[in-house]
Amino acid sequence: MMHLMILPILIPLFAGAVLIFLHSLDMRPQRAVSLLSILGQLLVALLLMQQALSGEYFFYQLGNWQPPFGIVLVLDQLSALMLLLLAGLALFSTLYACVGDDRKGAHFHALIQFQLLGLNGAVLTGDLFNLFVFFEILLIASYALLLHGGGRERSRAGLRYVIMNLVGSAFFLIALGVLYGVTGTLNMADMALKVQQLPEADRPLIHAAGALLLVVFGIKGALLPLLFWLPRAYAAAAAPVAALFAVMTKIGIYAMIRVFYLVFGGDDGIHLSLWQWLWPLALATMVIGAIGALGARSLRGLTAWMVIVSVGTLMAAIAEASIPALAAALLYLVHSTLLTAAFFLLADVIQRYRPGPRDYFVTGPRLRHPVLLGALFFTAAVAFAGLPPLSGFISKVWLLSSVTSFWGYAVFWPILLLASLVIIVALSRAGSALLWRQNKLEPLQAKAPASATSLVICLLGLSVLFSVLAQPLMTFATSTATQILTTERYLSAIPLGGSL
Repeated sequence: MMHLMILPILIPLFAGAVLIFLHSLDMRPQRAVSLLSILGQLLVALLLMQQALSGEYFFYQLGNWQPPFGIVLVLDQLSALMLLLLAGLALFSTLYACVGDDRKGAHFHALIQFQLLGLNGAVLTGDLFNLFVFFEILLIASYALLLHGGGRERSRAGLRYVIMNLVGSAFFLIALGVLYGVTGTLNMADMALKVQQLPEADRPLIHAAGALLLVVFGIKGALLPLLFWLPRAYAAAAAPVAALFAVMTKIGIYAMIRVFYLVFGGDDGIHLSLWQWLWPLALATMVIGAIGALGARSLRGLTAWMVIVSVGTLMAAIAEASIPALAAALLYLVHSTLLTAAFFLLADVIQRYRPGPRDYFVTGPRLRHPVLLGALFFTAAVAFAGLPPLSGFISKVWLLSSVTSFWGYAVFWPILLLASLVIIVALSRAGSALLWRQNKLEPLQAKAPASATSLVICLLGLSVLFSVLAQPLMTFATSTATQILTTERYLSAIPLGGSL
C-alpha cells in the first residue's frame, strides 16, 4: 500500500506510452490496453477512497525527497473523491468511444490516457508548480482530443480553446513567479505558512498573484467573462470526448478550492479580497449560462451551456466559505458532472437516430424506439433541472438551505431558482423538437447501437443511485468539507523539514 498513491499517475503514463507503439495495429488491442488501464485506475481510486475515509491526510514523497524541496503527493477525501469521479467518467467515455468513435482519428486511446495522467496528477499534487505541469499535460492532450475526427467546426473551436488556455498558462507562470519570489517556495503547505508571516510590504504582491490565479482558474473553470470559449468547443467535440470534458471545468474548481482555502485561507484580508470578486461573477455566470441554454440550437449546445450553469452554481456555493455550502457544492459537483456527461452521450445517441437533422431542434421524421429515447431524455432532464425525486433535487435543496446570509436569500435563491426554471423551459423545448414534433414521413431506419444506449442508461442510473444513497453521501460530503476548511490539519500532516 506504500506506493499506491503514485499509481494513478504511473498507470496512465505507461499505458499511454504502450498505446503509442500499438497505434498501427488493430483497434482491439488498443481498446483492451486502454480499458485495462482505466479499470486499474478505478480499482486504485476505490482503494485510495477506503484509505481516505479515515479522515487523515496521506502523503507520498517522490524520490524520498522531503518537502518543501521534494515533490509531494497528498491524499485526502477531496482528492480521493475526484480520482474516483475521473476514473468512473473515463470508463463510460472510453466504452462509448469503443462503439466506433475511436476509429475517427489517430491515437485516441493514448490521448485519453495522457489526459487522465494530467487530471489525476492535478488532484494529487501538493505543489503549485507541479499543478501547472499537470495542467499543461491534460491541456495538450485535450487539444488533440478536441480535434479528434477532424472538421472545420472543431478546428475553429479548437483554436479558441487553445488561445484561451495558452493565455491562462502564461498568467499561471507569472503568478507562480511572483509567489516564489515572495515566499521562496511552491509547496502549498509551506507557502500557506509563509503567507501568514509575510510583512505588510509584500502583501500587495500576494494579492496580485492571488488575483492572477483567480483568472487562471476562472479560465479553466469557465467563469464569466472567461467562459465564451466553452460552448462551441464542447458542442463541437466528439461525444465521448465531450463527456470526459464535462469534468474539465470541475478541475479548475477543484484547484480553486485547494489553493485558495489552503494557501490564502489563513489570511482573512487576502481571502476576502479575492472572494468578493468570486461571488458576483459566479451569479453572473449562472445568468449567462441560463440565457445561453435558452438560445441553444442543438442538444449538444444546450448541454454545453448547462455546464456553465453548473459552474456558476458551484462557485457561488464555494464563495460562501462555510461547511454546509461547500458540502452541498461537492455533492452537486459529482451530480452535475455525471448528468452533463450523460447528456452529451444522449445527444449522440439521438443524432444516430436522426442522421439528417441530427440533434438540432428542427422537425424531423419519426424515430425508431421513441418511447425509449423519450424516457431517457425525460429522466436526464428531471435529474439535471433539479425536480424530485432524483439527485438534482436533493443537491439543489441542500444548496439553497446551506446559504443563510441575507445576500444568499436575496440574490442566490432567486437566481438559482430562476436559472432552474429556464433550464426546464430549454429542456422542454429540446424534447418537444427532438422527440415530439415529427413530420409524417416514414420512420427513419437508422438507430444507435444497443451498447451505446445501454451506457447512457447506466450513467443515468447513477442519479437514481445517488438518490437512494443520499444520506451517506451527504455525510461524506460534510466530512470532506470540514476537512477542507480545517487547514491546520493539512499543514500539520505534511512534513516540512527538508533541506538542501
